[in-house]
Amino acid sequence: MQTISVVTAFFNEAQNLPVFRDRVLALLEGLKERGEVVLIDDHSTDGSSDFAKQWAGKDARVKYIRLSRNSGSHAAFSAGLTYCQGDCAVLLAADLQDPPETVRQLLDRWREGNDVVWAVRAAREGESWSTKAFAKAYYWLMRRVALPSMPAQGADFLLMDRKVIDAYNAIAEKNTSLLAMILWMGFRQAFVPYVKQARHGGRSKWTLAKKLKLFVDSVVSFSYVPIRAMSLLGMGMALAGFLYASFVVTGRLGGWITTGTGFAALMTTVLVGQGITMMMLGVLGEYVWRTFDEARGRPRYIVEEYVGSAQAGENLSLWTPARRAS
Repeated sequence: MQTISVVTAFFNEAQNLPVFRDRVLALLEGLKERGEVVLIDDHSTDGSSDFAKQWAGKDARVKYIRLSRNSGSHAAFSAGLTYCQGDCAVLLAADLQDPPETVRQLLDRWREGNDVVWAVRAAREGESWSTKAFAKAYYWLMRRVALPSMPAQGADFLLMDRKVIDAYNAIAEKNTSLLAMILWMGFRQAFVPYVKQARHGGRSKWTLAKKLKLFVDSVVSFSYVPIRAMSLLGMGMALAGFLYASFVVTGRLGGWITTGTGFAALMTTVLVGQGITMMMLGVLGEYVWRTFDEARGRPRYIVEEYVGSAQAGENLSLWTPARRAS
């Protein structure tokens, strides 16, 4: 009998976890596959940890992994993919915006032979206009500069086959988007529309700073467009400067320019040029910093606590991806 792993990463979701548990267990009871639940605690500071540990302690199908620091949802889901043992895995948020009942449709497409099945948002309930605007801009830009196959309305709820999970776990890259990486990997992919619901309770931890970091990580990891744009902009500025200099020299020699070009024009050119130069250095810095961070070899996450059926031969309290690979 095949096994499906439900992987969820959460941070301070004490209000939602009891309802999440009931709906996930009801889902698993209605499936012909065996069920496994992998709970990744991204270093919560409320009652989420106690509830999840108690659930894992009472149910042999449940694993609980607590990270030593708040590492972000993408790193947390990466931990879940490392620990899950199913023939396929579903990445499911604990805030219940992604209905667990939709997993049945994802499984149907997986059974048809698809390796990755995305739940694509047909609509978003309970979201502010700013959140929708940012999401729309992010996916529009990603489709044009990095991943043309990315769904236009976005998707962060999906099912992955075991071979896709193993391929992802073999990639040690840290500063990237998990979802964009799965799209980049290829395999046979399918899409299922669904309505993203309003949060069941609590507030979103997806801050503007985290959104901006995700955008920069996604573009830098999957596109050379910023570097290419810098080269073209530099050539354009050089050409504009050469043409302007030629114009001034020709005007002087022809006698139809007899006065200076003006302090204001000079300062405008200097300030604009310096601003563009600093912007270019900033873009280069983003690439260089990520290269340096990858070279240091620090893990995506560190496990602080584990509750569940331990894997033989592993000291789970000290486990990191780098340690497992050694």
